[in-house]
Amino acid sequence: MQIILLHPRFSAKTVTLTHWHLLSLVLLFAVSVIAVASFLYYFTVRYATELNIPLMRDMAAGTSQDDSSRKDRYIKENLAAMAMKLGEMQAQLMRLDALGERVQGLAGIKPQEFNFKEPPGRGGPAPSANSQPLSMEEFQTALDSVARDVEQRADYMNVVETTLMSYKIKSKLLPTIQPVNVSYNASGFGWRLDPFTGRNAFHEGIDFAGAVGTPIVAAAGGVVISAEYHHQYGNMIDIDHGNDIVTRYAHTSRVYVKVGDIVKRGQRIADIGSTGRSTGAHLHFEVLVKGIPQNPHKFLAAGADQARMIALVK
Repeated sequence: MQIILLHPRFSAKTVTLTHWHLLSLVLLFAVSVIAVASFLYYFTVRYATELNIPLMRDMAAGTSQDDSSRKDRYIKENLAAMAMKLGEMQAQLMRLDALGERVQGLAGIKPQEFNFKEPPGRGGPAPSANSQPLSMEEFQTALDSVARDVEQRADYMNVVETTLMSYKIKSKLLPTIQPVNVSYNASGFGWRLDPFTGRNAFHEGIDFAGAVGTPIVAAAGGVVISAEYHHQYGNMIDIDHGNDIVTRYAHTSRVYVKVGDIVKRGQRIADIGSTGRSTGAHLHFEVLVKGIPQNPHKFLAAGADQARMIALVK
């Protein structure tokens, strides 16, 4: 395309326009229109209230309402999610309180010394003026972190409870309580002069002297594996406590259990007598580990120490 320019003072001039020039002019025009439109839009929206233009005022109000609605919806959704998380944490804390009370009882801790239902004491200096409040995202992150910590602690408390329960069960299966309520034992464990022959012989248990009919209790929980008359032990009871531990109660006058009975620790199983190879009323008490007689004093002393520790804790 050629354009001829005429002027009275100058000679005629010819300008040739290529398609690149036309394209540049079109682009420049389009940019100018967009810039002007953007300016007018910003001006009218920014000052819609001051200019009192009804249409623009309504548009601005609608935009503001949409933003407010989106914010309200965002807050409500986050509050609903946090409320659900808070409910889960409350349920976990209730379970943790119950676990704490059970563990507290198993460990022998006084309730007033470790009360899960009372918050621990807290304090410290006042926050500085530069401290900033938590944002919604920061609060959500902190809440999730606390929820994870509560869950981990609950799992840990479950493991502790299981371990303490196992220890408690094992301690109940050890013959650590004295089978008769007497303060005198007529003959101890080990070598002694046999009361019938006068020769040196090994005594495989402890003899507790007592009146006929004195109650005999199980030194630990277990299963009765023998309740019969033996020509040397007289009326005899054997109780299996597991872990290859067996207790024997001999020379009894009366037996209250039979083979297969499950007895509890401290349960009355017989009465003192003088049956079998005996010189007088007493209980012959043995502890066998894998069939080998052990000194019952070791077990009874451990039980006495444990009872003293429990008394001190309480």
